[in-house]
Amino acid sequence: MDQREQPQTLKSVFTDAKREKIALETRPDSNSDAYRSDVNATIAKFEECQRLAAALSMFSSNELLEDISTNDLPYLTLDYHIAELLQRSYTTDREATLQRALGLYEKYLARLDDYELLNKSNKKLYERYVSNPSSFSLTQTNDAATRRDVKITRFREEKELKAKLEYYTENQQKLQSDDDDIRDLYLAEINLYTHQTFQSLDLLAQELTMLSTIRKMPSRPEPSGELDNRGRNKDNKENYSERLDPPMSQLLKGGKFGPILSKDGKPVQPFTIIDRRTQLRDGVFRSGHNLPTMTIEEYLEEEHRRGNVLKGGEPEPVEVDEDDLEKADEETMKARAWDEFTEANPKGSGNTLNRG
Repeated sequence: MDQREQPQTLKSVFTDAKREKIALETRPDSNSDAYRSDVNATIAKFEECQRLAAALSMFSSNELLEDISTNDLPYLTLDYHIAELLQRSYTTDREATLQRALGLYEKYLARLDDYELLNKSNKKLYERYVSNPSSFSLTQTNDAATRRDVKITRFREEKELKAKLEYYTENQQKLQSDDDDIRDLYLAEINLYTHQTFQSLDLLAQELTMLSTIRKMPSRPEPSGELDNRGRNKDNKENYSERLDPPMSQLLKGGKFGPILSKDGKPVQPFTIIDRRTQLRDGVFRSGHNLPTMTIEEYLEEEHRRGNVLKGGEPEPVEVDEDDLEKADEETMKARAWDEFTEANPKGSGNTLNRG
């Protein structure tokens, strides 16, 4: 493409869009509505630049890098700028937004590949991405040490690219007279953006996989109608109840739902044949807890009968029949003998050896 002066409208819009994009990178209110609005406005300006560049037929896959004028080189990055801004935007369909950003990154890399602007390292990454975009990663292994080394290496590379670009930017006024130096400035900018593109592709692959998994998860059906303070549907009269325990139909099934028999007549869950009418009648006035089946006296009597109560202590006094003279004399003799023994052996007189 021959060297030519770019229309002022394209250059001015592109300059304003880049300035606004740089300002957005340092904004602290990234969660505010004003920030989201400014992001969308900046995207619109870059899209206008795309439209103007397309109208000029600025780039062609049949050209070489030498055929692109120095003034046209910055517009190779339009797809990159829009894709990066889309990652910062907030929409109701996050997955669709990221898919659009992914397509723009792919378009950006494909154009650079056509002009042979990808270095050896980026060329390998691009070929690996094209072979399997959905599972692309900067590291081909899950080894933590390897992933850490790759991150450190890419951080150093990005730091060097930024330092080179910063040098060209600071000396841009001095380079205005040399077309080759200005060209190097634009190419250094493209190399930095390409480096950051592969990092974004890595993150996008992870986020899109997560969003796809969430989308495929079965969603819980939301009840229609007014809900009470327990989150139950008042309009559903058949299933609504003030009881806290499960319905009888569920209790009879052992907490299981669904049919007992399949369409072929085969049992699909265990069941017991019962007199359902009787069971429902008995459960109408049931208590909310288990009631005792016997009194304490009945329980102790049963334990005595089983021999589970230990007997001990002083023997119960035996009543003597007053008409039985022999038994009465025997008891009298025992009492006298005991009295004589206690008189002869007062309490404490048994052990006198340890007294002082």
